[in-house]
Amino acid sequence: MSVHRVMGIETEYGISIPRHPTINPTVSSSRIVNAYARHVVPTGQRPGGWDYALESPLRDARGYDMSRAEADPSQLTDDPAMANVVLTNGSRLYVDHAHPELSTPEVTNPRDAVLWDRAGVEIMRIAMALVAKEPESHPIVLYKNNTDNKGASYGCHENYLMDRRTPFAEIVRHLTPFFITRQVFTGAGRLGIGQDGRRLAYQLSQRADFFEVEVGLETTLKRPIINTRDEPHADPERYRRLHVIVGDANMSDTATYLKMGTTSLVLALLEAGALNDLDLWPQNPVREMHQVSHDTQLSHLVTLADGRRMTALDIQREFHARATDFCVDPDAQTRDVLDKWSTIIDDLDRDPAVCADRIDWVAKRTLIDGFRHRESLDWSSPRLQLIDLQYSDLRPDKGLAAKLEQRGRLARMFDDVTVTDAITSAPTDTRAYFRGECIRRFPESVAAASWDSLVFDLPGREALLRVPMIDPLRGTHEHVHGLLEGSADAEALVGSLMRDSR
Repeated sequence: MSVHRVMGIETEYGISIPRHPTINPTVSSSRIVNAYARHVVPTGQRPGGWDYALESPLRDARGYDMSRAEADPSQLTDDPAMANVVLTNGSRLYVDHAHPELSTPEVTNPRDAVLWDRAGVEIMRIAMALVAKEPESHPIVLYKNNTDNKGASYGCHENYLMDRRTPFAEIVRHLTPFFITRQVFTGAGRLGIGQDGRRLAYQLSQRADFFEVEVGLETTLKRPIINTRDEPHADPERYRRLHVIVGDANMSDTATYLKMGTTSLVLALLEAGALNDLDLWPQNPVREMHQVSHDTQLSHLVTLADGRRMTALDIQREFHARATDFCVDPDAQTRDVLDKWSTIIDDLDRDPAVCADRIDWVAKRTLIDGFRHRESLDWSSPRLQLIDLQYSDLRPDKGLAAKLEQRGRLARMFDDVTVTDAITSAPTDTRAYFRGECIRRFPESVAAASWDSLVFDLPGREALLRVPMIDPLRGTHEHVHGLLEGSADAEALVGSLMRDSR
């Protein structure tokens, strides 16, 4: 058992146009995407589109497809009118309704998930700077956060490929208490209680108050703790893609690393049946999710269905103990996640303040507390909300998380050179490598792309040609680098692929 599995992160970024609040955010989001597309796509060429042919956003893991007539418009993610560009690092930058969104390439471990998530932040910073240089344009500011504190929330979704044979009821049973309580180290921190943030008190998570049901297909209305979208982008007989919508957008590398690593370990326990005798089901999951987030002292007792009462840290210890017992001779990264998971639980239990260099909600609260005491302000002061927002500001000279990193007060996992390389280079151990390299080498021939296919427009062919990429662990550097090096153009590459498939 290990943390290694195919995974990825989708982040919707908050967007504002200072001094011009009435400008349409969807239009502004398109400016972000299009500015970056012009920056990376060769002059005279149009960026390849997104291949929606194989998308199924309304397929439910409970065994049915929701009709488009029943669906809320926000669930229809297959809108070809939205700005979109697929990048050489294998990621996708596009407009998701009123936000610019970046989906990382597929990776195989939490460390790489952090790296390409950071590369996504840098891509967004570059896009902001490009827009600011456009003639007669209004500068756009992006935030890696999850709410405007006026009733709207936007997501940071995780995706994990897992064994299709794992019963979905068991996924719900065990991931619900895990997700409710992992906020203690994944929360990004928020000044505001309730969806509209009207009550100015501090809580762990920016997302928690927006969850209203236990299980469901929706992602923007009646948000469920367990999302049932069943769109694996891989062989559906073998895999389920768990679409996780409960997480916050983290500025801290450590928080992202723990978020992805611990969840991957719990999924491994589920797949192995190693949690079958563990019963941590909360009596009222939605209410407990809110209450855990509202408790910055970490003393709230979650009431379980069997009447027991446990703190969020106690529940996390149960999951950690199971993972430790089950991981025999773990690889280096699995051991690192287990060690950091244990350490963060113990540190939070001893004194949350010592986690300010690793956990976003603690780092942000430390900043707010310092300002509050210097200015003799009450928690209800609206001036404190500026710190809340500025923590996630992507401008390097304005963002408070960025400043903490620059001063060594928020831990980083990667240096600038490594992150810069990930802006343009794909992971080498998933199909993202093939996607990214085809876009790098043959941009004029890639008409469209998706997670599980590339569509080529080749000279002399009347029809477009779709190359399937159903296996996320094929199309790696090991599999296709020699083939790519030996192909003078896309036509030669496709010819070789067709011969190899016979």
